[in-house]
Amino acid sequence: MPEIKTRQVQKGTIKSLDRVATMTCRIKNVQTRTKDLVDDPRTRSSRSPDEYASNRITGMAQDTGTDAVYAAEKTAAWSAGKIRHAVHQAQESGYVIPVRARSFVRIRRKKLAEQEQVAARQRSIRNFANGRQLARTKGKEKAIREFAKQRTVVDSRKRSMQSVRITKRAVRRTGRMAQRTARRMRDLIRSVKAMIGAISAGGILCLVIVLVCILFGAAFYFFGDDSSANYTPVSPEVEAYSAVISKYAGRYGIGEYTEIVKAVMMQESGGKGTDPMQASESGYNKKYPHSPNSIKDPEYSIQCGVQALASSLKEARCKNPMDMDRIRLALQGYNYGNGYISWAIARDGGYTVENASDFSDMQAKKHGWKSYGDKQYPAHVLRYYPYGNYNYGIGNGKIISVAAQQIGNRGGQKFWSWYGFHGRVEWCACFVSWCADQCGYIQSGTIPKFAAVGNGISWFKSHHQWQTRSYKPSVGDVIFFDWGGDGSPDHVGLVEKCDGRTVYTIEGNSSDSCRRRSYPVGGRQIYGYGVPKY
Repeated sequence: MPEIKTRQVQKGTIKSLDRVATMTCRIKNVQTRTKDLVDDPRTRSSRSPDEYASNRITGMAQDTGTDAVYAAEKTAAWSAGKIRHAVHQAQESGYVIPVRARSFVRIRRKKLAEQEQVAARQRSIRNFANGRQLARTKGKEKAIREFAKQRTVVDSRKRSMQSVRITKRAVRRTGRMAQRTARRMRDLIRSVKAMIGAISAGGILCLVIVLVCILFGAAFYFFGDDSSANYTPVSPEVEAYSAVISKYAGRYGIGEYTEIVKAVMMQESGGKGTDPMQASESGYNKKYPHSPNSIKDPEYSIQCGVQALASSLKEARCKNPMDMDRIRLALQGYNYGNGYISWAIARDGGYTVENASDFSDMQAKKHGWKSYGDKQYPAHVLRYYPYGNYNYGIGNGKIISVAAQQIGNRGGQKFWSWYGFHGRVEWCACFVSWCADQCGYIQSGTIPKFAAVGNGISWFKSHHQWQTRSYKPSVGDVIFFDWGGDGSPDHVGLVEKCDGRTVYTIEGNSSDSCRRRSYPVGGRQIYGYGVPKY
């Protein structure tokens, strides 16, 4: 058997890559890149460094697997080529390949085919994974774009709503200013009407007085602040009776007092009902029973009411619509009856809040009633009178005289038990409320009934009757204190007098007794003042 000649092939080693070293190098690169991302602010809004590192390491692992498959495929292809070449050479030289060799070749080809299938499956899996990753990335980008659009829409809506709110506030402010201007113009028109009434009455002196008041009133309403205004316009129902009021006011000699008649009607009924002047019990009612609201004819009610008011004005000797002292006397007489007018003149020379309160108490006791009339009737009527708000501070001495009579009281049981407490409390506010009640100021709404200092402050502030510590107070003002200087008021009293430098007070619960105290004007312990409209 001839010797088979074979080709001498120089054997050598196939160099392979150091996979571990390569992987280590790539991980170091990822760490370096991750650190750069941490320091780079441009990448913080898109993705975190952890996410970047995780994605990079996963990608390197996939790349390593891919390289291994590729190397295996390459090695298998090289081996198959070598085998095919050797078989071809042997066949050309007439060498018959043994059966075992042919079996080896088939087995080798089968393994190579299986490896090719595995590699194909791995490529499919890798492509599928890459597709999913791409889809997720695109989904995230789409979601980010949608979020940005929604955020833009929301921001636009917020800006639009803010603009609408600002516009609404401006419209409301404009509306309030227009209402205030209209009210002041109505007041000026009423003043002009009063002047015309005075002219028709032929009173030169009255004309001069009314003209001065018109000028002063115009300046006050257009340049004064709202917190000091006490005038409230009468209702449309009262204004509707203007012609009837003028008719009977002229008939009974008080044509220049039509605004007073309107103010009385406003206080009595607001212009509503069949007896708008509440004149059923008046002596001038000759048609209907003398019981409340018995008159069923509004014009007849006005006729009787105007007659009664004209009688009171005459009894009080009123000179003109600006004679406020005598107008107060007449108004209280309209409420109590003209017997009060002569009594008040004999006792005090005219109207005072003190004698009005005393007369009411005296008549209530005489008749066995709980109360008699309205102790604050002039103040209640004059808030509807265009000239009534220039005459503050009348009658504020009554509450001080009541408070002075309680000096020396210890423990304050008289005051806190009156308020409704069953045991001792800090009673400074109860004392102020008790004094106000004795004068009828709580019933009239001049001073609130309060037991907590903070509640009293809130009431005065809400009614625009509040002044800071720098204010120079008047007799009867309510003074509030903040002993700790921490912005939390904790005491209250009444101002007895003020000489411009020192405030003199009467306080309850001062060392658990009622006593007089004094403080410098604007002193640090003073929190502020409530200024009642007596």
